[in-house]
Amino acid sequence: MNAEKPIKLQRNCDAVMVPSGEPASLLAGSTVWLTQALGGTYTVMTERGYSVRIDGQDGDALGFALGAAENWPQARAELPTDSIDELVWNELRSCFDPEIPVNIVDLGLIYDCAAQPLPDGGYKAIVRFTLTAQGCGMGQFLKADIKKKLLAVPGVREADVELVWDPPWNQSMISAHAKQQLGIV
Repeated sequence: MNAEKPIKLQRNCDAVMVPSGEPASLLAGSTVWLTQALGGTYTVMTERGYSVRIDGQDGDALGFALGAAENWPQARAELPTDSIDELVWNELRSCFDPEIPVNIVDLGLIYDCAAQPLPDGGYKAIVRFTLTAQGCGMGQFLKADIKKKLLAVPGVREADVELVWDPPWNQSMISAHAKQQLGIV
C-alpha cells in the first residue's frame, strides 16, 4: 500500500475525521491518499488535506479486498500462549492510534489490563486506557475497537473498557521499541 499513489473511491463511504472524531462522508470518485492501514482500519488524507479513518469493512471503497487492513491476526499468531492475560495483552497490540503507526500498548496508552474469571465460565477483560491528548475525539472509536477485539479473544465473554485521564499521558510512557520506530530515541 503506497501513500504516494492517489486512490479514487469506488463508492460512497462513511469515515471519521481524525482527531476530532466527527463523522464525515466521502463521495465515490473522490481522491484520497492512504497514510496507514493497521489494526483493521485505514487512515487516509483527503483532497482537502483532512485525515479520516475508514473502517476495515469499507476497504472495498478504496479498492482493497475485504479484510486487507486486518494485518493484526499475524501478530496474534506470532505469540502462542495458554495464558488468558497474555492473549488479552496480545490482542490489545492489534489496536492502533489512527495518527501514529504504533499499537496502543507500545504507545503506553494502556494503564490497566486484567482478565477475571466469571462465575459461570469464561473471562471478563477489564481495560483502562487513555489517549495521547485529552482533546482527541477518537476515544469512543478506540474504545469500541478495543472492546470488539477483546471479545474476539477465545474465552473472553465480557469486556469492560474505560477511557481514563489520570495520570496524563506523556512521551515517557512509550516503549523503547516504539520510540525507535518513531525516531524519537
